[in-house]
Amino acid sequence: MTGPIYSGMPATDLGADGWEKPWSGTNGGTCVEVKKLPDGRVAFRQSTDPHGPALVYTRPEVASFLEAAKAGGADFLIS
Repeated sequence: MTGPIYSGMPATDLGADGWEKPWSGTNGGTCVEVKKLPDGRVAFRQSTDPHGPALVYTRPEVASFLEAAKAGGADFLIS
């Protein structure tokens, strides 16, 4: 990684190693991939477009989203 890390940067600029697919399933290979960055932030990218943009969030932002999703706060996205 060189230069500043920012949301929307090319995911390839974050390197090829360390990307994980924690939510992969029976969706035909379309997965969200995540990578924990050295400063604690988390990058997300689309597995079908690994050269596309990475969305970068802080640890508190990711924790807040996960807590709300577990409580049903994101259910409207799939209903």
